[in-house]
Amino acid sequence: MALFPAFAGATEPGEPPADSSESSKKELDWLSNPSFSTEDALLLHQRTTEVANLIPEKSPLIRTTSRSELSEESDTDESLKQSSKKRKKKKKKHHHYKKTKKKTKGDSSSSESDLDTKHIKDKATRSSRNHEKEAAANLDKKTSNPTSNCFIWLDDIQAFTAETFRIDKKADPANWAYKSLYRGDIARYKRRGESCLGIDAKKQCITWDSSASKRKQLQRRPERYFTKNNVKMLNTDGIPVCNRSSPSDPTTFIPVFQMETDDLSDTVEVNPLGIYDPSTTVWLQGKGCKSTDHEPVNMQQTIQEPGIKINSILMTKVEEHNKKVRENPRDINAWMEFVSFQDELMRGPSPYASKGEQEVRRKSLKLILEKKLAILERAIESNPSNVDLKLARLKLCTEFWEPPALIKEWQKLIFIHPNNPELWKKYLLFCQSQFTTFSVSKINGLYGKCLTTLAAVQDGSMVSHPLLPGTEEAMLAIFIQQCHFLRQAGHSEKAVSLFQALIDFTFFKPDSVKDLPTRGQVEFFEPFWDSGEPRIGERGARGWKAWMHQQEKGGWIALKPDDDDDDDDEEIDEDQEIKDKTLPKWHIWLDIEYSREARHWLPWRPEKNKKETEEDCEDPERQVLFDDLGPSLIQLSNPDLQRQLLYSFLQFLGVPCTSKLFPSNLYIAMDENNIFDSVLSDEKPLTSVDFPLSGFNGIGHMDTMLRGRHHIGHYKEGEEFIQNVFHVLFLLFSGKEKSNLSICWLQYEISKVVQCLQAKNKKKLKAQGRKSKKLAKNLLKAPDNRNHLSLWKLYAYLEWLLGNIDDARKVFDTALCATGTGGLKSPQLCSLSLLYAQLEVELLESIEGAVMSRAVHILTKLAESGPYMPYSGQVLSVNILKARKTYEHALQDYLSKTPVADQDQVSDANQLVNLVGCYALFQYLTVGIDAAVLIYAQTSEKLEAPGPQTCENTGENFGIQNFPTALEAITLLHTNLLRFHMKMSVYPLNPLREALTEALKRYPSNQSLWRSYIHIQRKSHSASKARRFFDGVTRSTNSLEPWLFAIQAEQMRKKLTENVQRADVGEIHSTIPETGLTNRIVALFEHAVQSENGTHCPLLWRMYLNFLASLGKKEKSKGLFYKALQNCPWAKVLYMDAVEYFPDHLQETLDLMTEKELRVRVPMEELDLLLEV
Repeated sequence: MALFPAFAGATEPGEPPADSSESSKKELDWLSNPSFSTEDALLLHQRTTEVANLIPEKSPLIRTTSRSELSEESDTDESLKQSSKKRKKKKKKHHHYKKTKKKTKGDSSSSESDLDTKHIKDKATRSSRNHEKEAAANLDKKTSNPTSNCFIWLDDIQAFTAETFRIDKKADPANWAYKSLYRGDIARYKRRGESCLGIDAKKQCITWDSSASKRKQLQRRPERYFTKNNVKMLNTDGIPVCNRSSPSDPTTFIPVFQMETDDLSDTVEVNPLGIYDPSTTVWLQGKGCKSTDHEPVNMQQTIQEPGIKINSILMTKVEEHNKKVRENPRDINAWMEFVSFQDELMRGPSPYASKGEQEVRRKSLKLILEKKLAILERAIESNPSNVDLKLARLKLCTEFWEPPALIKEWQKLIFIHPNNPELWKKYLLFCQSQFTTFSVSKINGLYGKCLTTLAAVQDGSMVSHPLLPGTEEAMLAIFIQQCHFLRQAGHSEKAVSLFQALIDFTFFKPDSVKDLPTRGQVEFFEPFWDSGEPRIGERGARGWKAWMHQQEKGGWIALKPDDDDDDDDEEIDEDQEIKDKTLPKWHIWLDIEYSREARHWLPWRPEKNKKETEEDCEDPERQVLFDDLGPSLIQLSNPDLQRQLLYSFLQFLGVPCTSKLFPSNLYIAMDENNIFDSVLSDEKPLTSVDFPLSGFNGIGHMDTMLRGRHHIGHYKEGEEFIQNVFHVLFLLFSGKEKSNLSICWLQYEISKVVQCLQAKNKKKLKAQGRKSKKLAKNLLKAPDNRNHLSLWKLYAYLEWLLGNIDDARKVFDTALCATGTGGLKSPQLCSLSLLYAQLEVELLESIEGAVMSRAVHILTKLAESGPYMPYSGQVLSVNILKARKTYEHALQDYLSKTPVADQDQVSDANQLVNLVGCYALFQYLTVGIDAAVLIYAQTSEKLEAPGPQTCENTGENFGIQNFPTALEAITLLHTNLLRFHMKMSVYPLNPLREALTEALKRYPSNQSLWRSYIHIQRKSHSASKARRFFDGVTRSTNSLEPWLFAIQAEQMRKKLTENVQRADVGEIHSTIPETGLTNRIVALFEHAVQSENGTHCPLLWRMYLNFLASLGKKEKSKGLFYKALQNCPWAKVLYMDAVEYFPDHLQETLDLMTEKELRVRVPMEELDLLLEV
């Protein structure tokens, strides 16, 4: 059966002829079409062939194929043969070694795909069919008959064509030499999809490759804002646009002048709004422009103007700065502004470049520094005595010079200005943080030299330089900085001895030596120190004065030493120091080092009753010689500074006191990460304990970051030392100061109880509770303290913390009954009642029935100013109303009065805080949270006033002195109350967040407020608000606390994310995206350590090192450790952290510590001996 009815009669090559015409007709009956004739179809075919012969030379090639699909070559004319021969000759020159192959090669294969050279070698297909042989024979005979083959190219039919499509059978040797085909031989289109071409136009898809230039244009991405060109564009100032005919001062907008033309009607048609300029209007009217000649000139001016404008602005600024410093060379601020202006000048284009050229210059940091240095040297020539300019110059020179050269420059500066304490502080910090030249003995000697020099200036013995104001306070700050430096370097015995010596030198000075200069007094003090007599904190200490007096009479009377049976109860034998020998070596070293650090922080003294001598000391470093501390002894004549010395010593021993460190040495001494510990603030927001000295390792506590604090308080020897110190100080003071010392001691006991509660150590808590209660009762038995309400308050609070609520209530009630009728005018009574009420409120399960609670009874009785009656179970509504009126009047009276003396200001500030706290808590319990918040808002508004503003007409005072402490304390009460209310009931977070953000903008270094802030932000899903706030605060202040708490907040967020993602509860979809928190934390750390206060803060470096180590980046952590040592080489805790993070490098770390003279209590040789035993 035929496929096409039109050619049914034609016999196909492989088929036998039909037997008869009838049979074929019968077969085709089902396809019969009366309108179709065979003659018409043949005629149509002939016409198509004729049209094909007339196709132009370069038209697309149309191919007709038969079923045999022969793919053979047929040349059409002699010219084509000649051209092909020429090509072959050219190829022969390069490929003459292919001659033999060419003769033996076969013809093309039987399919279209055989055009590829790989298939040419296929010989099996050449003899597969008869028609292929015929085609090969025709080619050999070189016949030009195109119709002899069934496979025809239409171009072959043309008689005289210049180029004819043909098949090249020769192998291309380049295909063997190169990895891919020549790109010119590869089709430029690419098929998309799998459908056959020509069947369905909708399904088929072909893409054409673009040219190389277009492809390059496509590959060029749009430039981002940080690219070189865009940064240059952004840094250039905008061009002010103004009319040339307008006056010189630029207006805020470009005025559009009214058009004045002769023919108004034409103008209105083309310019109805009057917004086109005259030339545009003329053009729109179809008229020629008159001023065409001048256009090129105007264009040129416009093109050149932007560069001129920018250059002229910068040149003007340069001229202004030069004029300022030339006319007034003594103006230090003008010089400093000129130095800082260099950064702005380098950002913009150079004002010194010629008009036509585009100057391309490299913005080199060195170039800027050299220019600044040149300006500063000019400034110093004009102001040779100015220290700020010289300091700025030294800061710049840090980038250029080596440390030895820098130290020489510092020494020259100190030699010229030996009386400047601020310069000494900077010099000491510089030398302390130079890793290459650092050693503990050298820096300690430098501190001694500094204090000796300043003491000579203070005495007047250095005649060449006058005494500057604030020198005495600065000397005490430098002394305390030296003690913390020695503590951090591990030489705690020397630090304790320094404090002991200065307290003896200040408070127990004999009258006979008071008129001598400082060095003369020190010479008299040395015999007392070396005499072996008990010092401050040791049993039987009587002081320097008593010793001198007794020496004049003829020596001491021999006293029997107290024999205590339990002296060596807690003495640990060295053999017992290693508890588990199976632990790694580095772990054992850390354990022993920590243990000795905790037990041996007191200086070693030979005990006479045991007949010990100096040779009996196993560790010579535990003995302190007078040469180490003699140069650091100074005179303190100011009573406030003397008290500051005492409280600094107590803080150093770990006793919480009200005073804080000096700002200059605050962050250098910060090395403990307990600033983030919220002490009971989560469970009990109203009465959370705030220790002033958080962030500092107490003496005897040198813990690694991963371990945390091992033990609470000190060992027995240390506790006895603190007890002896307090007994000596009680002899020095009386009255209020003695009571304050008693409060400090009791606070220390409460802090130990709180630490036991945090550690959830019930056994330790019970033992500590017994000791603390015994001490509190002994203190209250003293005649001076019996009516001291602050001590009664602390004792009751201690009972409450220990869980004895009924006993605590009895103590509170007894104290309130004994005080009489002080009422709201007594600050101590207000403070006691406020704490009692807060503790009672925290016991409430809900606020609904709070009106009848014990807390309301306490606050009502306080306002009545009558005798206190214990709570009977109900509170009268009349009494509540009376109390509210009393509170309101008391607060108004207080806010309207003006304090007089400084001492009155402090007591009045405390009274105001307690009064506002009581009134707000009263309103919260009786009315609601909004009423309490209103009181805090009104008080804060009054306190924020800049000073007393008196109205001229009435003489009424509208504001009081701004007490930072009062406002800070009131803000704390406000935020604590809001936190408590949110815990008790549903309340929006926004008021608390706003209160905290406002307070933190004002007090960015308040750790309690920061702890509250990150506590509430921890629950927030979105971190963007907090991040913006942290960013704003860090930009506006030099305090380090915002950086530390920003890092802590992000780390808490990361920990929360990891906990959610690692939860073993099947598939978890994290609702908090991680989104590069690790990189954000690293960036925060990098910015923080580059800040002025963060560079030399050991705590910050420890946190950074701990974070990198927790990520498992060992190499980066090691690099960071050495970078931290470059800035804080004195911090022993950094080395101990490194031993824990890099245990393989234990010996290397210990060698480094020994080289820098840091205290190593367990040398490696001793550890090896201990392990062998």
